Amino acid sequence: MGSDTVSEIGADFSDEKSRAAQWFRALRDEIVAAFEGLEDSHDTGPLSDAAPGRFEVTETRRAAPDGRDAGGGLMSVMRGGRVFEKVGVNVSEVYGTLGDRAQAAMAARKGIPGMAEDPRFWASGISLVAHMQNPHVPAVHMNTRMFWTPHAWWFGGGSDLNPCLEYDADTAHFHGQQKAHLDPHGADLYPRLKDWADEYFFIPHRKRARGVGGIFLDDHCTGDWEADFALIQDIGRAFLPAFVPLVEKRRVQPWDEADKDAQLVHRGLYAEYNLVYDRGTKFGLETGHDANAVLMSLPPLAKWV
Repeated sequence: MGSDTVSEIGADFSDEKSRAAQWFRALRDEIVAAFEGLEDSHDTGPLSDAAPGRFEVTETRRAAPDGRDAGGGLMSVMRGGRVFEKVGVNVSEVYGTLGDRAQAAMAARKGIPGMAEDPRFWASGISLVAHMQNPHVPAVHMNTRMFWTPHAWWFGGGSDLNPCLEYDADTAHFHGQQKAHLDPHGADLYPRLKDWADEYFFIPHRKRARGVGGIFLDDHCTGDWEADFALIQDIGRAFLPAFVPLVEKRRVQPWDEADKDAQLVHRGLYAEYNLVYDRGTKFGLETGHDANAVLMSLPPLAKWV
């Protein structure tokens, strides 16, 4: 079976589901700790005299139409920090049955047989979006996820950098870390996932990319679950070394009103993309997940001119 195809399965994958959900939670814990550490260590430059930000953590639950438990997760959001203006790091593990519209969308994309007869699903993942105080520090997005039905399983996700004020060195560093973590899985992987991100994170009605790219894959199933899980873990592991050095370098730079204005206008692009095109946003709302958790990716402030 080739890469990026779904795979027929017969087991309920209970062990694999548990391991994947535990990994996404562990990655969430590591990232939350690192981001609060950035708040604590910001002692020079703009806003360094403000109080360090902290995450507010909320448990999210969802219920099936008949009232039965359908999973949930943790929504962790920091607002008004001295480095992060708004950042959300969410993890979820949800299950139930896919509605008609979700089934139709999935069947159209993947051609999975048997979905109508047995529409059960399970999904788990981590989703992160960071909007920064300093316009010189790039916004960033990362998510990784696993999806299971009785008929197929697959992984998806990636990360991309969204600066309003671009620095070539920052772009090169971010992409370099992605490549370093992907190369052990095959030299052809980074170029292919980079191209996929360039295509996926493109805003058709603006005829431009929303940022400077990154990596992206979806519907990824080679038939070897262990190999595919190892890949999705390394996509997650690439995130902090790709992003944290950029924050540490740029957070000390002064900015002016024009810089902040450029940031707010760029955030408008981000909001448009997430509301119009993003698959995760559509899936989360379609399957009844907590709307605040689904829409935590939206910036706190944006501007259209």
